[in-house]
Amino acid sequence: MPNIFILYGNDEFSITRRLKDFESDFSDPTTAGMNTAHFESRSMSDEEFNNALNAMPFLAPKRLVILSNPSSKYNNVGARKKFEEYIGKAPGSVRLIIHELIEPKEAEKHWLIKWAAKNESLVKTQAFMLPKQRDMAGWIVNEVKKQDGKIEPAAAAKLAEMVGVDTRQAGMEISKLLAYVNWARPVQGSDVEAVCIVTSQQSVFDFVDALSQGNGKVAQRLLHRLLENEEAFSLWGMVVRQFRLILQAREILDGRGNKDDVARALGVHPFVAEKTTGQAGRFSIESLEIIYRKLLGIDERVKTSQITLDLALDTLIVELTK
Repeated sequence: MPNIFILYGNDEFSITRRLKDFESDFSDPTTAGMNTAHFESRSMSDEEFNNALNAMPFLAPKRLVILSNPSSKYNNVGARKKFEEYIGKAPGSVRLIIHELIEPKEAEKHWLIKWAAKNESLVKTQAFMLPKQRDMAGWIVNEVKKQDGKIEPAAAAKLAEMVGVDTRQAGMEISKLLAYVNWARPVQGSDVEAVCIVTSQQSVFDFVDALSQGNGKVAQRLLHRLLENEEAFSLWGMVVRQFRLILQAREILDGRGNKDDVARALGVHPFVAEKTTGQAGRFSIESLEIIYRKLLGIDERVKTSQITLDLALDTLIVELTK
C-alpha cells in the first residue's frame, strides 16, 4: 500500500473532511498527539519537516504527517525536484498526507500530480473539485443525506443560490438547518429563510472589517455576539476561511484582477466576492501572510490544548488592533 497520499483540488471542504478520515485512524488519545504532525509549507522549516518525517512512531505502527500547499514553499524546479526525491524516500513507518489547492484546469500539468503519476507504487492521489453552480443543489441534497437528513428540492435550490459553490459554507448551513428541524422532517424553503444563513456570514465580514480598521472594541463585541450564536469551532473555521479568501483575493488584485475575477477564481458567490475584494484592498500581501501565520499558530495551540479558542480569538483581536 502507498504511504504517501496527495489530496488536491479546489473543494477545500471535502479535502478537510478527508483529512479528518486519516486523523481518525490515529484516534488513540494516549498516542495521537505524539504520532501526528501538521505543517503549513509557508511557515515550516525543512529541519522541522525532516524531524517529523523520520521520527519513530510512539507505541503505534505508524506516524501521521500532514503537509499543506507545498507549492507555496517549493516554487522553483530545483527545489521541487529535491522535495520529490526527499519524500520519495519517506520511511514506511510514516503516512504522509499532502494536500494542495489546485484549480481543475491546472491539475494535469501540476508538478506534484505529474510526479505522483510517475510513482504510482508510492503515491495515491485523490481529486476534490468544487461542483458547478448548476450542480450545487444536487450536491446539497447528497450532503444532507450524509448528515442523516432530508431536504426538499426547492429548499436545496434556495440554499444553493445563497452559498454559490462554497461547499464549506453549505456544509455548515446544512448542519444548522438539520438541527433546526431536529432531523424530524425534510428541510423546507421557509427553514432556509428562517435560519438566516447570510446573517452569520455577514457578521464574520463585519468582524473582519473591524479588525482591518483597528477597531478592537467593535471586533470584541461582534466576536462575543457570534460566540453566543455559533459553535466556537464553526466560527473559527469561518474566520480562518475568510482570511484565506482575503489573502487569495489580494494576490488576484495584485495581478490586476477585479471582484469578478475573485468570484471565478475562488468559486464563491458574487456577494462573498464583493465583500472579500473590499477587505483585501485594506491589507498588504505581507500583512495578510503575517496574520495567516498567526491563525495557523492559534490552530496548533488550540488543538494541543495550550489555549482555549475563545481566549485565542480575544488575544488575536488585541494583537491585530493594538
